[in-house]
Formats: sequence, structure tokens, C-alpha cells
Amino acid sequence: MSEVTSFTQRAKASLREELLVATTTLLAEKGYAALRMVDVATRVGVSRQTVYNEFGTKAALVEAVALRTTADLLDGIHQRFDAEPDLLDGVRAATVFTIEHARKNPLVAAALGAGPAEDLLPLLTTRAEPVLRAAADAAAEHYRSRAPWLDDEQVDLLAETVVRLNLSHLVLPTHSPAEAADQVCAVIAPAIEKYSSSTALTPE
Repeated sequence: MSEVTSFTQRAKASLREELLVATTTLLAEKGYAALRMVDVATRVGVSRQTVYNEFGTKAALVEAVALRTTADLLDGIHQRFDAEPDLLDGVRAATVFTIEHARKNPLVAAALGAGPAEDLLPLLTTRAEPVLRAAADAAAEHYRSRAPWLDDEQVDLLAETVVRLNLSHLVLPTHSPAEAADQVCAVIAPAIEKYSSSTALTPE
């Protein structure tokens, strides 16, 4: 019985992933307004009701796509920080990855373009709080491990600042990922040094 249950769960997970992949492609092609559940169903070869049963609404489906895209981004950020013991080197590597990954991601690239998918841009700007918060939390985790003398308020401010700088370079891509990363580090390094110095001078 457990084998049957396990197979059913794997099949359900596989179907959900197929639906998310199909939706990602369609969103990049059509944008949010033109996305139809029936088109997602047709891409995967299932009924429209199957898509509704899995996600409930179009908004919930698109939110799941955004979460999946964010999860891929966060995994890459963690990997870059894990490979760099120095905090600033980690910030630089994570920034380069974030910008390169976003520019190569068809959904993000379409949202930043001038095509039909530009109606997805609010997911990166005015409605980007969940993504921004998740990215900032991921960065803060590594800041704390590499600079334990910083307090929570300082870590949160540094992490959010870096994430917002990354976002600005995505929305207005006037520099290469490496150049953008150097600029981010140039802004954040003095703040890290200031906080570190003030902490060292604070009597216990």
C-alpha cells in the first residue's frame, strides 16, 4: 500500500512540475493578462479542470511559478556564499549570479522587456515584497555567519540594501553583472566597516 501511495505522490509532484514549467513558458510568451488555464492544460495534455484542481486559481498558479523561480534563485545565492568564506567576496559572487541568472531566466527577461509579458514587471517591483524578503533573508543568514559581531538590525539593513541594489541593476541594466557587483560592494563595504568598527569600540 505504501508503494502505491509513494507512486501516487511522485506522479502528482511530476504533474505539478509539468504544469509549472508550462505556465512559465506561457507567461514569458503571453504575459499574465493573456494567460489561460486551458492553454496550460493543453501544453501538458491534461484537462483544464486538472489545472484548477491543482492550483485553484490563475493567481495561485502564477504565485506558485514565482515561488519556484525564487527558490531556484535562492539556491544559487546559497551556493555562491558557501563557496566564498569572505563576506564581501560572497556578496560579489551572489550579486553576479543573481543578475546573470535573472537575465537568462526567460520569465524574468520577458518581464523586463517590452513585449506582452511586461505586465509581470510588478512582480519584480511594486508587488515584489515576498521575493525581496526571501532574498534578503537568504543573504542575512550568510552575513551573520561571516560577521557575527553585527547585530540583527545591521544585518537586516545590509541584506535588504544589497537586494534592492541588485533589483535596480536588473530593472535598469546599464552595467555588466561583474561591474554591477563591484558597484554593490563599493556601496556596502564602507557600511560593513563602519558597523564593525563601532561594534569593536563598544564596551562590553
